[in-house]
Amino acid sequence: MNLFLNYLVVAALFALVLLPTGLGIARERRIDRQLRDAARGEAEPTETESAARPVTAARRPHLRIWVRV
Repeated sequence: MNLFLNYLVVAALFALVLLPTGLGIARERRIDRQLRDAARGEAEPTETESAARPVTAARRPHLRIWVRV
């Protein structure tokens, strides 16, 4: 049983060491894919391009009670 737990601890530490590397590789591949699509002209529309109308700030008339202008 101790041998199994030792192997389990080594495997967990190995996974913890390789996790940042795996995440970095995945991030680099995503960035490369975005750059390749942008070079081809197949970029995804951004939120501002696909928005129907711009978002405006909401008026808060109740705040004017406390503020003397």
